[in-house]
Amino acid sequence: MTEVGELLAGRYRVQRRVGSGAMGTVWQAVDERLGRQVAVKELLLQPGLDAAAAAQARERAHREGRIAARLQHPHAVTVHDVVEHHGLPVLVMEYFPARSLADVLAMDGPLTPQAAAAIGTQVAAALAAAHDAGIVHRDIKPANVLLGGDGTAKLADFGIAHAGGDVTVTQTGVVAGTPAYLAPEVARGRPASPASDVFSLGSLLFAAVEGVPPFGDSEENTLGVLYRVAAGEPARAHRAGPLTPVLDRLLVDDPTGRPSAAAARDLLRAVADGRTPALPPAPEELTQPLRAVGPAPQGGGTRLDLNPFHGTPGTAPSPTAVAPPPPRRSRRTALLAVGGGVAAVATVVTIAVASNGSGSTATPTPVVPTTSAPQPPSSAEMLRVVGDHYGHLPHDPHAAFALLGPGLQAQGEQGFAETWSRVRSLTVVSPPRLNGADTVHVGLRLTMRSGATVTEYHQLGVGRDGDAVVIHDDTLLHSETAAPPPPPPDDRRGDGDDDKREKDREKHEEKERKKEAKEREKERKKEEKERKKKEKERDDD
Repeated sequence: MTEVGELLAGRYRVQRRVGSGAMGTVWQAVDERLGRQVAVKELLLQPGLDAAAAAQARERAHREGRIAARLQHPHAVTVHDVVEHHGLPVLVMEYFPARSLADVLAMDGPLTPQAAAAIGTQVAAALAAAHDAGIVHRDIKPANVLLGGDGTAKLADFGIAHAGGDVTVTQTGVVAGTPAYLAPEVARGRPASPASDVFSLGSLLFAAVEGVPPFGDSEENTLGVLYRVAAGEPARAHRAGPLTPVLDRLLVDDPTGRPSAAAARDLLRAVADGRTPALPPAPEELTQPLRAVGPAPQGGGTRLDLNPFHGTPGTAPSPTAVAPPPPRRSRRTALLAVGGGVAAVATVVTIAVASNGSGSTATPTPVVPTTSAPQPPSSAEMLRVVGDHYGHLPHDPHAAFALLGPGLQAQGEQGFAETWSRVRSLTVVSPPRLNGADTVHVGLRLTMRSGATVTEYHQLGVGRDGDAVVIHDDTLLHSETAAPPPPPPDDRRGDGDDDKREKDREKHEEKERKKEAKEREKERKKEEKERKKKEKERDDD
């Protein structure tokens, strides 16, 4: 495991951990050769890979890094280098201190149409450059858009969102994405393309102004979201104002009817500047249903889970027919064909499509496997595991460590315990709250044994590991450290001043407790206001 102060590849000195997840750990580091700050992402290999598969995963990470490094754009996080450390791939990227758009929306609420358009203009510009370089992002979502303090937006994770262990991309056309932001054709099993990136950009901007993606973002029924995406009927925007006609064009079901990323950039810039966008003629609405997807080949099919298909030719899972999605009314009917069955769908879905290349067509019936799939954790379970985790800290790190997923536990229990041994007490200043389909936001104040106080806000990814609900990843959104109170001016007079120092310490702690209580009350009022606002919106609808 990488440690603070360690030197990577002979030049990158690790300074602090920025965040971690199932894909790996991100560190802030300094490039000692060039004297610049960088971010290094140490990619983790999936557990259980044999030597050949692990070697292929490492090579794939290098290849993906080289592809992403082809893009140099002011609104895309740049990949500088790909190296290996302890036998694991490490991507060296531009360090950009920022908040994610997902965090901004969660903490500050929806944006105005003009503000969303200003961000969209920058993201579309980065996408246009990426598409010109032959790169498809494949996972456009608020969490992958970083916002600097000066209003600069940068698109992150070009080509590396699924580079940590998926060794089947060249064999089966794997595409990664988040269900609520997928394009309909990708949800139907087709490869991602520049047009699907544009649709995902439209979904991101819709969520930025409406508060939710156009197909919903239910943490209770991710598969239902995926079906709605595949049906291709996004909700109508109610708060988008001048952005509405642009969103309508970006969210067209037919990929050929969407503007290019460059055209989207110009349309969004007009909205951001307060001008009327010059929309091209709308594509003709198709009156015929889409050609049905061909039947799955023997031993193949479309799997919506985190594993490639490993079936034996000539065999297929026994399906049970279910009712297809309802037909569309205002647009063409979208036929969702699922040839090999629908298995468990996580928040980030891998869609492996095997094809026999025959080109035959038919109208298949969506099917699901007869075996039961594990259900995603409920909202109550997600909040409970986060509350239990921090409830054990700092005094019982062993129990807290047991509630972490394999990716976080890979960092080692000893290091985890040593970190928390430096903490005297923990106070929750922002109670755990849902921040997406599988993420929980929480704010903490740590009183260190040194006397300093550290206030941190985390975004935690929560999911199942077998039957257990665990914390899979931990992203530090914000951290602020306050130095311990200075000693009294007459501190040198001797031991007789111990009582005074103790009183000063107690006074300082009482001041901190009042400050924490005030922040908790402020957070409670904010959540109450948001709740009433949502209730009013539902009543208005």
